[in-house]
Amino acid sequence: MQIVVNTRLLLKNRLEGIGWFSYQTLKHITKKHKDVHFVFLFDRPFDDEFIFSDNITPLIVGPQARHPILYYAWFHVSIKHVLNRLEPDLFLSPDGFLSPGAKCKQLPVIHDINFLHHPKDSKWLTAKYYNHYFPRYARAATRIATVSEYSKKDISENYKIDLNKIDVVYNGINDFFKPVDEFKKIATRKKFANGCEYFVYVGSVNPRKNITTLVKAFAEFKKEKNSKIKLVVAGPAAWGMSDTYAMIKAAGVEGEVIFTNRLSNEDMALVLGSALAMTFIPYYEGFGIPLVEAMAAEVPIITSNVTSLPEIAGDAALLVNPKEITEVKNAMVKIVQDEALRNSLIEKGKLQREKFSWEKSGDLLWESIQKTIKT
Repeated sequence: MQIVVNTRLLLKNRLEGIGWFSYQTLKHITKKHKDVHFVFLFDRPFDDEFIFSDNITPLIVGPQARHPILYYAWFHVSIKHVLNRLEPDLFLSPDGFLSPGAKCKQLPVIHDINFLHHPKDSKWLTAKYYNHYFPRYARAATRIATVSEYSKKDISENYKIDLNKIDVVYNGINDFFKPVDEFKKIATRKKFANGCEYFVYVGSVNPRKNITTLVKAFAEFKKEKNSKIKLVVAGPAAWGMSDTYAMIKAAGVEGEVIFTNRLSNEDMALVLGSALAMTFIPYYEGFGIPLVEAMAAEVPIITSNVTSLPEIAGDAALLVNPKEITEVKNAMVKIVQDEALRNSLIEKGKLQREKFSWEKSGDLLWESIQKTIKT
């Protein structure tokens, strides 16, 4: 059996949500199924750490696909040529893009369709590309995998896809997220938050993550509590941040909101594990990996009551309306004032996190692969 995989998001020291999904599930699957030959397709020179086992053949295929015009050139032209030459049993695409016209079965992992509901949260041409092609990819797919029951329903309803054709493959938890001892917490607070306790947001910094509302709520919290507590925003800036910086200045919380930019895995684990609470309030999310990372780090959670987030959080979080600044602020106040509540959320998180592991994710993706090949 031969499976060709789109691995363009396996980037050294630059793994984010879909990149981590690709890395962890493919590492598990390729090592577990040694009788299968995998061809990994990269759009640039790759690091050897991504060649997980000796049943993988890496290929570099141009051009580098980081722009809608180049998406088309890579998936619709270059990858189609490779697939029609290799004639694999399956083309697996962990970021959801397919290769129309390729003469093989295709399985995309469509993590969410945020670009349909909130097109202004993406660059204009990117949103146009996604909204033109992803409905076509979904209809052309032999089967589809996605990362939550919410996303499964969302894809089915909006793209008119039979629910029985869509498999749910939850994300897992990276093993470097663990509880942090008090000595390391003190050192981490000194390094990243001027020695103060802090709320933390983890993830890329872009419009759909609702950083603006989070900062406004934090500013209201500061007014009410007159506290030294900071807000640490831990993740790489994407785009659309100029308004956020201006709003921080207008709200009078300059120096109170700390942007770390991209962190190493070790530092990210320390920053999350040393936080007073995770504050993760996007208004749309297909899964919400930071939630399960906070559970692993034994940090209480404030998150949104919309899309997939209640499904992933279970009862291990305070759920808030991500559009209501006062509601988010009140949740921050509760977390600070109520130690029993914090401890209760942590204990519930220990139970909820048992639902998620990369081993389970890999096995579920393999089940979806098997179903696709047998279709």
